[in-house]
Amino acid sequence: VEDNFAFGNIIGKSKKMRNVFELIKKIAKSKVNILNEGQSGTGKELVSKAIHYNSPRKNSAFVAINCSAIPENLLESELFGHIRGAFTGAVETQKGVFEQANGGTLLLDEIAEMPVTLQAKLLRVIENWEIKALGSDKIKKVDVRLISATNQNLKELIKQKKFREDLYYRISTVSINLPSLNERKEDIPLLVDFLMKKFMEKFGRTLAITPDALNHLIKYDWRGNVRELENVLERAIITSESDKISLNDFKFLQTAEFTDN
Repeated sequence: VEDNFAFGNIIGKSKKMRNVFELIKKIAKSKVNILNEGQSGTGKELVSKAIHYNSPRKNSAFVAINCSAIPENLLESELFGHIRGAFTGAVETQKGVFEQANGGTLLLDEIAEMPVTLQAKLLRVIENWEIKALGSDKIKKVDVRLISATNQNLKELIKQKKFREDLYYRISTVSINLPSLNERKEDIPLLVDFLMKKFMEKFGRTLAITPDALNHLIKYDWRGNVRELENVLERAIITSESDKISLNDFKFLQTAEFTDN
């Protein structure tokens, strides 16, 4: 599986995924800013890592930050750093992720959650690749490959005045649209094979999946995409008392979308 239908840890043989693989190969060696778009669980961070590790920057840092996981009042410091005493609680100088990723790649995940005021500061950084830590008047040059990711429609957010249009065009020199798992059902057997090998090694078990169980996984409506499939398989392997994963091991998935029809 890994040799024929994999790119890094991204698995797929569907036309949509082959197109993604080809695009990664074309853009990896350049420094253009990239926007990864797709539903949660489709593998946006995996694609970002594949770009980094197939680029001339592969031996430098890959740094990722989730813009939605950091309080608004701390996000600017996380991005650009701060000096000691810059604000209450700043007991020591700290580098931001732009400086940490200098020479390498920076992934700004969930960029749609970034406050508009901070978007303006990010735009200035991207225009000249210069940063200034909070509380400092010293400007530092950085050399960063910027990848952004979102599960939201940025063009719609632009219309709602929640995302800057000028920033959108700066971060999306190339856009990669990752298909949902429901759009690439033919990849499910490959993914199941890959994930089962991973979990068998993790738990020290030897297992096989029955054809009817696999067929039902193909039919299921994967709203959580590959991440949900991974969680479902791991649970089935942990709870199975047999050396075969059968339909019975997926009883917890019996919903309106998952039937015997």
